[in-house]
Amino acid sequence: MQAEYRERRQQLMSKIGNGTAIFCSAPTTEHAYRQDSDFFYLTGFPEPQAVAVLAPHHAEYQFILFVQPKDREKEVWTGYVCGVEAAKEIYGADAVYPIAELNEKLPQYLEKADRLYYHLGRDRPFNHTVLEHYQNLLQTYPKRGTGPIAIEDPGPILHSMRLIKSQSELELMRQAAAIATTAHNYAREFTAPGLYEYEVQAEIEHIFRRRGAAGPAYTSIVAAGTNACVLHYIENNRQMQDGDLLLIDAGCDYQHYNSDITRTFPISGKFSAEQKLLYEIVLAAQTQAIAQVKPGNTFKSVHDTAVRVITAGLVELGILKGELDNLITEEKYKPYYMHRTSHWLGLDVHDVGVYQYGEEQSQILQLGQVLTVEPGLYIVPDTKLAEDQPVTDPRWVGIGIRIEDDVLVTSTGNEVLTAGVPKTIDELES
Repeated sequence: MQAEYRERRQQLMSKIGNGTAIFCSAPTTEHAYRQDSDFFYLTGFPEPQAVAVLAPHHAEYQFILFVQPKDREKEVWTGYVCGVEAAKEIYGADAVYPIAELNEKLPQYLEKADRLYYHLGRDRPFNHTVLEHYQNLLQTYPKRGTGPIAIEDPGPILHSMRLIKSQSELELMRQAAAIATTAHNYAREFTAPGLYEYEVQAEIEHIFRRRGAAGPAYTSIVAAGTNACVLHYIENNRQMQDGDLLLIDAGCDYQHYNSDITRTFPISGKFSAEQKLLYEIVLAAQTQAIAQVKPGNTFKSVHDTAVRVITAGLVELGILKGELDNLITEEKYKPYYMHRTSHWLGLDVHDVGVYQYGEEQSQILQLGQVLTVEPGLYIVPDTKLAEDQPVTDPRWVGIGIRIEDDVLVTSTGNEVLTAGVPKTIDELES
């Protein structure tokens, strides 16, 4: 992977010209540490209290790392660190310094840059450090005639790179998908009336760890019955009842890359007539939306397709009344389908990358992008969410359904990375 990290740095440096880019590691928390995704994408370096500098214009060093030095006494308490010498050898930096020397060493990599690339992020003390160096250089600019005269966020450049996955990234994403597929399939076998949602969650996350994942990619959603109508339900404490549907939205983090799968199935093994009709709408919406995932189509076309299928289905069931195009234009479907159909997937669950350029131009799907496709229907018990709609027949109320897969854009169309989790009615009732 070090060769790939080097290629990424070189690609970014070729785009920033005579600028200098600075990236800071993620701040530490009380939870297990996870590196900042941009920082990791460019370096592979996993530790906190680190700074990476890319200075393509510098005569001697272009990739510089500042890291924690070895400290045997400290390491006994908080764990081993790579240290300065090993960081240079393992991670291929041209120069590596102790993090305590940042303020002393950083100016030499900034003073001849015409622009500073830095994202003003969540680490406020480090934001202050960077801005202080920038302001100092601005003050001395009239005497030297060199130095950055602007700060630019590197995100638009770097995130367009991250949006297209390499073969090595896709191998990791396929493994994340395979682990989550195993967990979902076991969860459906394990689920039974009388169990609690958290018992299913525990089995899923046990498989994640046992198969080598770092853990859940996000807080797992295990939502039975009406809980499935809450999009981000995470309490997972209800006892599951015969006749309920169970919605499981769970994915894992495997070597920093994520999977994201949702399935909805009957706890007792059989859909009711109402559950089946709504499920068929969502499945048809997902199937047709996935068919839109191919090079040259727009990101927006995936959502638009799902909306049309869902709205038409609601009209057919009598839940919505009116002319289809008008209902879509007026967004009458939103009380029942209130979220978007897709998001990018990769180092982050909601991965970086532009979806829309202004109001008119949607992102064009390209080879190597990975996105979720996750339409849903939620007939919420609180009818106040649908005051301007016809009164919903009580037999539909309280049913929540979502189906989500991870989809790669290929040269010939798409590849569903999570296809190993059953989703047809025949499969779910077998």
